[in-house]
Amino acid sequence: MALLSGKKILVTGLLSNRSIAYGIAKAAHREGAQLAFTYQNERFKDRVADMAGEFASKLAVPCDVANDAEIDSLFQKIRSEWGTLDGLVHAIAFAPRESIAGDFLEGSTREAFRIAHDVSSYSFAALAKGASPLLSKNASLLTLTYLGAIRVVPNYNTMGLAKASLEAAVRYLAASLGPRGIRVNGISAGPIKTLAAAGIGGFGKILKFVETHAPLRRNVTTEDVGNAAAFLLSDLAAAVTGEILYVDAGFSHVMAGSLAATSSPDSAD
Repeated sequence: MALLSGKKILVTGLLSNRSIAYGIAKAAHREGAQLAFTYQNERFKDRVADMAGEFASKLAVPCDVANDAEIDSLFQKIRSEWGTLDGLVHAIAFAPRESIAGDFLEGSTREAFRIAHDVSSYSFAALAKGASPLLSKNASLLTLTYLGAIRVVPNYNTMGLAKASLEAAVRYLAASLGPRGIRVNGISAGPIKTLAAAGIGGFGKILKFVETHAPLRRNVTTEDVGNAAAFLLSDLAAAVTGEILYVDAGFSHVMAGSLAATSSPDSAD
């Protein structure tokens, strides 16, 4: 039997077929899950609906995670369509462009800090809270983080702070939901050239550096992350919660400090 056969999983953050969310949806669909998706606003409606169709899903629901009313509306729709929910994938992050390029202090503002933490971290807790009444026993919640949460990565800046907050949220949500048998984990993926990553200055240099220094001597793919996500969403991971799983070809264990060598005033690609 497929790992996720019969499970109903909500996937957020799908923007293109290069998105990590797409890799997760692809693996979950392969393993038998029923999928639902969200899109931020009308601009993305048709795009996400078309991609949802690739996974035999007609359930694409609007949800701006910075809007509590839209989160409530999302789960009302999920309740009416499915009744219960077995999995939630949080693949949403955003920080103003000026706060993820150049010097950390120069780009740091109160507003950028607020936006980054609201959209990239608080939204996971907000979605978990909205989903809570629908979550089945042994449901699994999953988010995406990055090495910049625990190491200084050039240009990652304010997003690194938001991801550190997100990783703490994983642990607190795991403690809160654990008595109900619900698991909460994160995947810290290696750098992948997604639409979101394109906004980070010098990202191309980081990709090249990781490829030559990671123990496996390669960058990871959305398929790699998708396969790991399928495991964490499945009952095979029934005793795993509050964890951050590194899917980064081993890079987080070696040479992380040397990433600073990729930073320069003209590092944008």
